Amino acid sequence: MTQRPPVSDERRPANGGPRAAARNRTALIAAAREIYAEQGLDAPLSAIARRAGVGQGVLYRHFPDRAAVALAVLDENVRQIEQAAAADGADLAGVLGVLTWHQTESAAFVGILHTDGAGGHQRVPAYAADLSERVGGALRGLLPGGHPLAGRPEDLMLAVAMVSGAVTGPTREERERRALAAWRLLGVEVGPVRPHAG
Repeated sequence: MTQRPPVSDERRPANGGPRAAARNRTALIAAAREIYAEQGLDAPLSAIARRAGVGQGVLYRHFPDRAAVALAVLDENVRQIEQAAAADGADLAGVLGVLTWHQTESAAFVGILHTDGAGGHQRVPAYAADLSERVGGALRGLLPGGHPLAGRPEDLMLAVAMVSGAVTGPTREERERRALAAWRLLGVEVGPVRPHAG
């Protein structure tokens, strides 16, 4: 039996190493953000891999399961809200503007803001509960005394969930209009609707 000589490294196609891995991860997160914005958190992972231009195996090398993909995407939304809340001169209205921008941009982000389990009737993924609590923590730190949302501890996130429920419509402009109308009906001032610049 003849043995084949080992294939030298020179003949193997380069895989791009760590730079390609970082590019793939970035592409997957960007693709997931787009797919989730269109279809919500239940979108098929195969659609994310396809949009990113990589195979599903590459997706699983970076993200072992659906929760890991969602967490990578949604964590950035929450981090922007936390950064806005921690910025010098931050106020509740301004941070609510950042929150509202994310609500109008992402159906998936809206989903994590409904993590109270609707009175315990649905199972809430742990990552979603954690992200929702981080949003609540960032906002609670800015609540002035006497504010309409400062009554009971649950009032703040209940109001956020109510506004999230109003964020519907075929265009971003329509979703923003409905979100701002919902805040207005709750008697809550919201600053400019935009992403956090910092």
